[in-house]
Amino acid sequence: MSVKAKKNNLYKEWIRKAQEDELSLRVILKGKGSPSTACFLSQQMAEKYLKSFLTYHEQEFPKIHHLERLLDMCQGIQESFKDLRKEAVLLSEYYIETRYPGDFPEFSWKDAKIGYVAAQRIKEYVEQFLK
Repeated sequence: MSVKAKKNNLYKEWIRKAQEDELSLRVILKGKGSPSTACFLSQQMAEKYLKSFLTYHEQEFPKIHHLERLLDMCQGIQESFKDLRKEAVLLSEYYIETRYPGDFPEFSWKDAKIGYVAAQRIKEYVEQFLK
C-alpha cells in the first residue's frame, strides 16, 4: 500500500476510535458508570469525528483537543461546519472540566445526555461528507 493510500485510510481509523468511544458512552448512559465520564467520552467522540473529516481531506492538524479550533479547520474545507459551533463549545468544556480534580463541577445525567446529543450531531454531520 502506498503512503498516500495509507494516509487516505487513516480517516477510517479515527472513525473506528470514535465508534469505540460511542459504544462505551452508550453503556454509561444506561446508568452503569459516571456522568462525568460520559461527558468526556462525548467530547472524545466528537473530536475524533472532526479529525476523521480533516484526515479524509488530507489536512494535517496539531495534537489538540480544542473542538472549536478543529471546527475552524473543518470550516476551511466546508463552510457549513459553522453550524456546529454550539456543540463544539459545549463539548470542549466537557473535556477540560472532566480531566482534573477540583477543576470540574459535578456533571449530571442530564449533562451527559445533552453531551451525547451534541456528539451525535457532529457525528452525523461529518458522516454525510465521508461517503
